[in-house]
Amino acid sequence: MNPMGSWLKQLSGIMAPGRYTDGVNERDPAKIAYIRRLQKAMKQQDHLHIPFSQLTVTVFDLETTGFYPLKGDRILSIGAQKVTGYTLSEQETFYSLMKSDKPPSKDITELTGITADDVINAPSPEEVIHDFLQFTGKDTLVAHHASHETRFMRHLTWSLYKTRFEHRILDTSFLTALIKSMEGLVSLDECCQHYSIDTGSRHHAFHDAVMTAKMWIECIKEVESLGFHCLKDVYSHLAGKQ
Repeated sequence: MNPMGSWLKQLSGIMAPGRYTDGVNERDPAKIAYIRRLQKAMKQQDHLHIPFSQLTVTVFDLETTGFYPLKGDRILSIGAQKVTGYTLSEQETFYSLMKSDKPPSKDITELTGITADDVINAPSPEEVIHDFLQFTGKDTLVAHHASHETRFMRHLTWSLYKTRFEHRILDTSFLTALIKSMEGLVSLDECCQHYSIDTGSRHHAFHDAVMTAKMWIECIKEVESLGFHCLKDVYSHLAGKQ
């Protein structure tokens, strides 16, 4: 599937019901109201015409117990980094572990360093998602291989609040697909190495978010040199290739 088709697929559909068992029997009404107001506001947001040089995005990454939230896999941690134009906002960062009733497997612990004790003592999913969405505000979100993040964020938001996750999540591939020198590069390691970005702290949600943010900056510089100055330019180009 090409990048535009993948992006459209990500925006379609609705989460099947699920439940995060975080020990919270009654949801905080104020947090529920905030999340629903934010999701409603997101429907009215239009970042398509903002020049890349002025666009603020929140680049984020998840570490999870697996790949399938509908089969019981859970988010273990969220990391995020804000970027405005070509500037990585070093003071605007987010990181949190998330409480989970499903501890990470031995392989996941070896990969991420996250242990069962870490998630047992972590903040509840409700607290983490509320804090994360307060941090992101109305920003467009960016992730590498965004279908993974999209599935989990939709599942978590529906499980907790019975509301759709309305933030636009951009997959980095919608930019890399325009850059001929990146043809065939898929993994975050490959894409970062292309721009000589250090990947020494891989598989930590915050550090992976920072790596992706640095790659995003390099990509928008390059696509601008090709004549694409905003998201609308890119979408129109990709739609024309359908």
